[in-house]
Amino acid sequence: MAVEEKDAVVIGAGFGGLYMLHRARGLGLSTVAIERAPDVGGTWYWNTYPGARCDAESIVYNYSFDPELRQEYQSRWPERYSRQPVILDYARDVADRLDLRKDIRFDTTVTRASWDEDSRTWTVETDAGDPIRCRFLISAVGCLSDSQVPDLPGLSDFRGEWYHTGRWPHEEVDLAGKRVIQIGTGSSGVQSAPVIAETAGHLTVLQRTPQYCIPAFNAPLTPELIDRSLDRIGQLTARLAQGPVGRFWEMFGTKRTFEDTPEKREAYFEQLWNTAGGAFSMGYVDTMTDPAANEAASEFVRNKIRSIVQDPETAAKLLPSYPIGTKRQVIDSGYYEMYNRPNVSLEDIRANPIDRITAEGVRLADGRLIEADVIVFATGFDAMTGPLFGLDIEGTDGRTLREAWAEGPQTYLGIAAHCYPNLFLLTGPGSPSVLSNVIVSIEQHVDWLVALLRRLQEAGVDRIEAAEDAQASWTEHVTDTADETLWPQADSWYMGANIPGKPRVFMPYLGGNAFYQGEIDAVAAKDYEGFEFDRTDAELRTA
Repeated sequence: MAVEEKDAVVIGAGFGGLYMLHRARGLGLSTVAIERAPDVGGTWYWNTYPGARCDAESIVYNYSFDPELRQEYQSRWPERYSRQPVILDYARDVADRLDLRKDIRFDTTVTRASWDEDSRTWTVETDAGDPIRCRFLISAVGCLSDSQVPDLPGLSDFRGEWYHTGRWPHEEVDLAGKRVIQIGTGSSGVQSAPVIAETAGHLTVLQRTPQYCIPAFNAPLTPELIDRSLDRIGQLTARLAQGPVGRFWEMFGTKRTFEDTPEKREAYFEQLWNTAGGAFSMGYVDTMTDPAANEAASEFVRNKIRSIVQDPETAAKLLPSYPIGTKRQVIDSGYYEMYNRPNVSLEDIRANPIDRITAEGVRLADGRLIEADVIVFATGFDAMTGPLFGLDIEGTDGRTLREAWAEGPQTYLGIAAHCYPNLFLLTGPGSPSVLSNVIVSIEQHVDWLVALLRRLQEAGVDRIEAAEDAQASWTEHVTDTADETLWPQADSWYMGANIPGKPRVFMPYLGGNAFYQGEIDAVAAKDYEGFEFDRTDAELRTA
């Protein structure tokens, strides 16, 4: 079997993979990207479900490395929050402008990657045949790419059609007049349900956990709206530049909840409801650390639900009890209002769980059968670790990453792992990733990694590995930072709680991008403290 030789292999051609490929080529590294989809875009290629759009504003959810490109697109984004096709077209445009497609292997899936200590290389195996041997292996598989369909008995018996929001067909799915059951009310479920309800004969939503949804107030992206958004971003940037950078939950608010009178607090919550979007739960600086402050914000949203949803019984089912903000903050367009439609009903499957799927639909524990023509699984992903485990990465000790992380992910800076030399994880566990504008995190990681790779080139170093004690210290820091807050109190996918048997560990880093940048810059300034350089360590430090 022929073995192809490369300096670097990048896994994935979403926003992380595209930027990494571009920068790696700039270093003169022979690089190939491997992508299982037939096109670029990553999550924005696969997530074509009804209503799919970004929950970060268009003017910031794009690359910043090319100021001219960003300036051009500021006048091209059609809405405040872009729809999936618009974002996919942007990714395609970037790939074409940078001539990246020639170095991407599409319709190819990585099946295994193993480290060879003697040659100091990774061997990457794919379903396409011949393996690739490379010096550096860079994962850009994303945090939310391993779609999960729950293991429900009887699914194969269902006579209708079923879909997962994370693997929705690219051709149009006709739901007009059909009886649709949607299972799941996370971000994709909240986006898809109102759109499905517009054409479905009847939509039944099966909800396990209610959501605190904040209105997006999406609108055409006019020059006035762009100016207001840029002004808000500028104010935040100025605050961060004034002094020591606060943690993630301290960046947006400037005062504590109970410094305001009840009247002022209510007025401020109303202002946040109308403008803050995903940052609602951080309008006050203590919402995510003080249970009483959080309850004030939570009850404000519960009262909004009660006022919007006309049927009191349905409204009661939609009221969350966990602290607001501790699950991924969902922003919506008409989700609560949807329940006022006569063709929409809600079932609480925590109180009355699913018993099984039948040929006709879904049977609940109380014996009631909900008939359906279509079942939509909006059941999310095995977040953060799932996509990495699917690569079957084997390190120096013969253990796969899945085996090494059996008790939870352990990384150094969220970008490297002990016993996995020359492997780098873009937006991996232990980095801000999903708690940030992920494109900011991508550029942050890639830029830092490129500087490290350049340093290795200059010094002739061919093996780098996270030190075990540095990894343990960083993992503890990630956990301690989360424990300063209320985030670990919810059964969220941040904690792995949506996957049976997955360890309950808070996986992303809550320090935030600005604080994290200071952390990784300090590591670089100390000659990449916490990394081990085999044999040529002294040469690196004197180069």
